Amino acid sequence: MSLKRFQRRLVRVLAVLVALSILFCFGLYGYRMFFGYNYDSSLFEKDLAAGVQADENITNIALFGLDTREGDTQSHSDCMMIVTVDNTRGKIKLTSLMRDSLVDIDGHGEDKLNAAYFLGGPALAIRTVNENFGTDITDYIAVNFEQLVDIIDALDGVEIDVQDFELTELNRVIADYGIEQKKQFKGLDSAGTQTLSGVQALCYGRIRKGGTGDDWGRVERQGVVLNAMFEKVQSLSAGKLIGLMQKLMPNVTTSLSAGEIAPLIVGAVKNGTPALEHTRVPLDGEWNYYGSSGEYILYDLDVAASHIHEYIYNDVFPGDTSSSHAPSGTDAGADEPLGGGGDFDEPPTNGPAGGSGTGGTGAQAVDPASLAEEGGYYDAAAGEYVDMDGDRYVLDENGNKVYR
Repeated sequence: MSLKRFQRRLVRVLAVLVALSILFCFGLYGYRMFFGYNYDSSLFEKDLAAGVQADENITNIALFGLDTREGDTQSHSDCMMIVTVDNTRGKIKLTSLMRDSLVDIDGHGEDKLNAAYFLGGPALAIRTVNENFGTDITDYIAVNFEQLVDIIDALDGVEIDVQDFELTELNRVIADYGIEQKKQFKGLDSAGTQTLSGVQALCYGRIRKGGTGDDWGRVERQGVVLNAMFEKVQSLSAGKLIGLMQKLMPNVTTSLSAGEIAPLIVGAVKNGTPALEHTRVPLDGEWNYYGSSGEYILYDLDVAASHIHEYIYNDVFPGDTSSSHAPSGTDAGADEPLGGGGDFDEPPTNGPAGGSGTGGTGAQAVDPASLAEEGGYYDAAAGEYVDMDGDRYVLDENGNKVYR
């Protein structure tokens, strides 16, 4: 080969390499501009105690809703879900894990499930879920509750059916949130189906007091908010969806790389818009309150793990004894697919399971301080309890909380 011919070939190769480099840079810039998010690579090569993936068409991801306040360097995960992308059946399944579940946390002994994130961040939280529930999770998505406000506002609000028994407590929480943020936010004038702003929807997903179902009710309302967001996104045009992604993604932190997100999205929508379902463990009748003031939720983790595995891989809805279950979008209770604004005013009616445990709503002990909520205390001078949120309450003759 002549020298000139070799030079011509070399120039062509270099030109192709330069063109590819330019395209790559533009592509990377475009991706970050449109879909930039907070990428967390800290899980790389971490031992997350993940089981072997049972089905390559099914991907499980941990979803953490964080309640990080100004000045906090650590956070408890107030919302913990397993997000299952089931490409075989065209579904996205949300499995809520009760944050007060008593579990073993590697290196820390027994504690509440949501303490794992506080003690060791997403790595320890994922490891804790995998070890206690036999799952195969290796990635996570985290959204701070404060960021949820921006996300919902970017959607121009979400439609929620607010129940009568939720209205007073919701407006109280909205007012308290305004004090915390040094701003004033509008409450709701009435119950019923209506469009909630980001702040209103955030507070709706937080309420758990005043006869609204404690943490059980809160878990269900969090699912209602997610379902409302999902339905709103489905109604957007392609142009609006891209604009929305630009606003949403900076509010998301995830261990999923760009190369992992793209095929996950493609797989989820290849057969049309996936159905959305929501459940929780433990099931009704399979748990007890436990602890000096009933601060833990105690149940058989092996049974819960079996429910989760059957649901994720065999599409057997927890607690469903029939061969099929109601599709997403029908009326549903706490242990049925999410149906948009169900009535979850009380904890499970047939739970706890038999047995009194060591806490809960029994008669008041001789020492009132022993009945204080974990993270709270008893104010002997006022004869009132103060919970972890700073709200005051007393115990009635049955040991139930009555907020001031």
